[in-house]
Amino acid sequence: MVGSDRMRISWITRKAAPSKVEYGVSSGVYDGSVDGSSTRYKYLLYKSGHIHEAVVGPLKPNTLYYYRCSSDASREFSFKTAPPQLPIRFVVIGDLGQTGWTESTLEHISQVKYDMLLVPGDLSYADFWQPRWDSFGRLVEPLASQRPWMVTHGNHEVEKIPIIHNTPFTSYNARWHMPFEESGSASNLYYSFDVANEVHVIMLGSYTEFNLGSTQYKWLEGDLKKIDRTKTPWVVVLFHVPWYNSNKAHSNEFESVGMKKAMEQLLYDARVDVIFAGHVHAYERFARVYDEKTNKCGPVHITIGDGGNREGLATQYIEPKPEISIFREASFGHGQLQVVNSTHAQWTWHRNDNDVDVAADSIWFTSLISDPECKPKSIG
Repeated sequence: MVGSDRMRISWITRKAAPSKVEYGVSSGVYDGSVDGSSTRYKYLLYKSGHIHEAVVGPLKPNTLYYYRCSSDASREFSFKTAPPQLPIRFVVIGDLGQTGWTESTLEHISQVKYDMLLVPGDLSYADFWQPRWDSFGRLVEPLASQRPWMVTHGNHEVEKIPIIHNTPFTSYNARWHMPFEESGSASNLYYSFDVANEVHVIMLGSYTEFNLGSTQYKWLEGDLKKIDRTKTPWVVVLFHVPWYNSNKAHSNEFESVGMKKAMEQLLYDARVDVIFAGHVHAYERFARVYDEKTNKCGPVHITIGDGGNREGLATQYIEPKPEISIFREASFGHGQLQVVNSTHAQWTWHRNDNDVDVAADSIWFTSLISDPECKPKSIG
């Protein structure tokens, strides 16, 4: 999604082809047409196909559009735009990969009537072997061609090899162009956007500089200042490495401790409602929390790194369970966040139980802005 009424469509061809998207509201009838651009990248001995992208619009909200790419009459796709106002349903999945578990998760998601998919990092698990980026694209195409996928990066997207390949995020930046320019960000690694007029989503980068004074920190500070909570009551944040974690996996990593130290106060003062992270291959939901303690004006922290990666589940938890940890389970699955109105939202985590979708954890929560005691503090 690019702005309120446009969509960026990306596709790859083996050979050179027109970077054209034709689209319309009826199958086979394309009233609109736009020419985009294409790039390629090299990674060691690998050379990518032609990576095309084109931004279509202006588009009507809550509308099904049909489209084809590079004038290929044999393949027609369709996507649906987000609604102009609440309610809206998000699917949230982290640490996807491309295993049988991934396929089960994607199959369950395909049965959901959702409006937008959010990923807090770790997409293909290519891990330097670039053809896996191509196979991942083919795996997610049936879903990613139908709804906007809004993603941020994780450690498996870095793909930096000292001396041999010094540029990080080469494939990620080439293949997953997010709308960072529209949100005033200088980097594809962090950005924000509004959806359904009343939800502001912020995507942050755990593996780019985040300390006080960093470009990302200054951008986040400025982005939070711009939010008018009387018009935008919900603020959702995603990044890869969880700040709160009672799993033994990835415990006390710098990207967790350091980023939390730098940015937690900023997000708490802005009264962010919910924070999603991945990295830990399990599910965990915390209470509203700030500075390691329950706090009614703090965000709900949710770890959702259970999409289906090939590294398996993180099954070892710290005992006894901390009081701030409400629900935790090492199973693969996905989450759904339905923002019903300006004050209420429902979160449900769905476990992949023997390939059957089972709703295992659910909670209703209210927007912090609706609580008179949780008025946002001034930022900066």
